[in-house]
Amino acid sequence: MVNVRDKKVIVVGTGKSGIGSTVLLEKNGALPVIYDGNEKTDTEAVKASIRERLGRETAAVIYTGAFPEEITDGIELAVLSPGVPVDADFVVYMKEQGIHIWGEIELAYHFAKGRVLAITGTNGKTTTTSLVGQIMQEYYDSVYIVGNIGNPYTDVAPLMSGDTVSVAEISSFQLETIEDFHPQVSAILNITPDHLNRHHTMENYAAAKEAVTMNQTKDDFCILNYENSYTRAFGDRCPAKVVYFSSMQRLQDGLYYEGDEICLAAGGVSQRLLNVKTDMNLVGVCNIENVMAAIGISMSAGVPMENILATIRRFVAVEHRIEYVATRRGVMYYNDSKATNTDAAIQGIKAMDRPTVLIGGGYDKGSAYDDWIQCFDGKVKKLVLIGQTREKIAECAVRCGYPEKDILFEDTFEAALDACVREAQAGDAVLLSPACASWGMFPDYEVRGRRFKDYVNKLEE
Repeated sequence: MVNVRDKKVIVVGTGKSGIGSTVLLEKNGALPVIYDGNEKTDTEAVKASIRERLGRETAAVIYTGAFPEEITDGIELAVLSPGVPVDADFVVYMKEQGIHIWGEIELAYHFAKGRVLAITGTNGKTTTTSLVGQIMQEYYDSVYIVGNIGNPYTDVAPLMSGDTVSVAEISSFQLETIEDFHPQVSAILNITPDHLNRHHTMENYAAAKEAVTMNQTKDDFCILNYENSYTRAFGDRCPAKVVYFSSMQRLQDGLYYEGDEICLAAGGVSQRLLNVKTDMNLVGVCNIENVMAAIGISMSAGVPMENILATIRRFVAVEHRIEYVATRRGVMYYNDSKATNTDAAIQGIKAMDRPTVLIGGGYDKGSAYDDWIQCFDGKVKKLVLIGQTREKIAECAVRCGYPEKDILFEDTFEAALDACVREAQAGDAVLLSPACASWGMFPDYEVRGRRFKDYVNKLEE
């Protein structure tokens, strides 16, 4: 446990992560200095909101607006929220002043106890984390599901014991600021282009993901996707014992999907584990991969296979990830709002087995859309586009051969939903799978997904 008593610590960001970090620091005797760089809001209103969300008497000093360099006086440690780029000018300035830079995950790790199972990857993190969390909760007594899934690690770190198992969903943003974070089991589900506006290159992005294993040894385990070029190559230099999973070929060692079966091989000898059609409630190859990863993580964490499989049979889809909402007038509606990049959206399309009216578009993260458009494969009868990227996506779609007459532009989310209702016929599907972040129209993908579900549930049968 790091000693922060009577030390000033800068906490940057005032979302869940920043608030959680501040509370944990104060509980351990630190003197937090909170910084919120939003210059467009009323300063006193922001400060009042921060104090209210801290939910207790706080001695934290709060700064908002432009970064005042004098707040670094006497500071040895800064804790960044995930949304704060490590190459931001004021962060670089703090590094130059010799200030140690951590994130919320690193801070919480220093005050937590027990074992950590850390899950990262471009897509599938939330489903896999939720499934592993449920498996652990049904087998172990003390389990916390934390991290990028929406539950700050700092909130529960003080509650942990030596017997605790923490199941942590970790984003690339959070992995940029780890130092001693050491999971006993890690998983990198896949690495595909995303967040390049933050990481700038695929090499930087992949390195951030791979950092989850930075402190692992051959006493630990890392679960890797054999069918992803980045993760397969990383297996050769991974410091932990590697367990591969494959959705495309039989492995001599590891988990693989063949026919309708998920199998486990050891030394070339295979055993059938489950049938994906009769033993799973999840749909799509992406979810078969998530289940295989969850099996690999859970068995590496000491859970008997019969317990793992029993939980999988009960597990249902995570909200906003290829989530079936309702059938209205013969049209099936699916909420895949968590598909905030093209690779995730490709999995949503692959999971559809009928003509589909697709809602796409949103905030521009600098992505290319060719692979997504090319996977439509005749399934997408209408492409309804919204948000900042709609023209960019439309241009890409036409260039890839998608009929321009089947592309609709709408100015609002509700107008897009109205268009879907008009265009879809009995036997079709309507899929919200935007391939873009929600920012600019919604605070996050969850609000976007719930707005979709509210709309669908109000439709007449």
